[in-house]
Amino acid sequence: MPGNRKLIISLALGAAVVGAIPVLAQRSPSGGPVARYDMRAGTVSGMAAMGAGGGMGMGMSMMMGGGGNRLQHELYLRLGSSRAAAPGTPKADHFMPAGARLGKSVALVTPRLEPAVEEWKGEKPKGRLLLFWGCGEHAPKGQPIVIDFAKLAAGQAPPGLWSTTIVRDWGPTLTNSKTFGRWPAEDGKYVKADSALPGDHRIVGNYSPDIAFTLTKDFMAALRSKQANQPSGAQLVTWNAVPDATGYLATLVGGKMGPRGDMGDMVMWSSSATRQFGGGLDDWLTPAQVAGLVRDRTVMTPQTTSCMVPAEVRAAAPDFKMGTLTAYGPMESFSYPPAPANPKAAWVLEWSARVRHRSTTSWMDMPGMEGMGDMGMDDEGDGRTSSSSSSSQQPRQKPKCKPRGGLGGMLGGIVSPGC
Repeated sequence: MPGNRKLIISLALGAAVVGAIPVLAQRSPSGGPVARYDMRAGTVSGMAAMGAGGGMGMGMSMMMGGGGNRLQHELYLRLGSSRAAAPGTPKADHFMPAGARLGKSVALVTPRLEPAVEEWKGEKPKGRLLLFWGCGEHAPKGQPIVIDFAKLAAGQAPPGLWSTTIVRDWGPTLTNSKTFGRWPAEDGKYVKADSALPGDHRIVGNYSPDIAFTLTKDFMAALRSKQANQPSGAQLVTWNAVPDATGYLATLVGGKMGPRGDMGDMVMWSSSATRQFGGGLDDWLTPAQVAGLVRDRTVMTPQTTSCMVPAEVRAAAPDFKMGTLTAYGPMESFSYPPAPANPKAAWVLEWSARVRHRSTTSWMDMPGMEGMGDMGMDDEGDGRTSSSSSSSQQPRQKPKCKPRGGLGGMLGGIVSPGC
């Protein structure tokens, strides 16, 4: 590259770093952005983190009390632009600080298609679905709501099951961008337990303006939960207060086996006091979204560190139960160029970027296995993609999601969030 061209690019990037400022609410841009960048950073602990990277041997070791404090980090990157690639094939890279431990950069891959959000598909399940909600020793009058699968057409989702107040927001996608790139990809890279995000970040591609910003927020701390069975049959779930958490949501999925070993009743419970399930609730929500959900008691306050799973919920699912707790976290937002000093002047954005955070943990509640997933702890939605562990054997990334059929697919968003 000629020296003059290098100088021009260096000056341009320097200006972008200086001009990348948090998005201000006082004034809205009059146009743009040409490019949008979305980062989702998560911390996963408990049951969901136990199986990563170690296979059955690692899982058995965890069950016997080994490998405590295991956790994963997850990181999803998405770039969308209104421009076509120039020249040729789309290409973009995210250059990260050395603390991220991802090498010089990661390549954002442009896929030919993306998997759809998991929906209820395939064979019609048997039995019933029992819906409970709210924390308390006993379920209030009027619960559960019972949905009889025999009365539903094959492949039909129960009406009003998923929350419609929060729409799943993955940011840029193939359908809302002229050109799109994402990571993780098939490059064998993944974030690690000691990966760190703070520092300078730069995204360079042939279909978007150069993007540069400095992050101050790292991955959130791990959630560490405990479960204590009560004489009434209820279960008290307690957890550590996670710094920067904006609110908490607990969910539980369980069931009862039929007389022939097939699936009988399925049970779903949410800590929401407003009967909210699934939808975008298991996603990376912004602090503004969470604040509204805390006000209407859909999400527990950031000061909350316990919730009682009602006795009726556990009694309705005697054979297996899996619980999940989510701590919603902070968000950092940037845009370029900054608003002009003249309020009447046009303000057209070249790019915007946001980084959302969350921390999740999960546990198994089965006879003889209570609290599994938090062993060794005081106690991760894609492809289930970038993960890491505290063990010496690092898991390999799984960059693709495959929609799941049947009732498992319908409940998948509660048990394990999508890409």
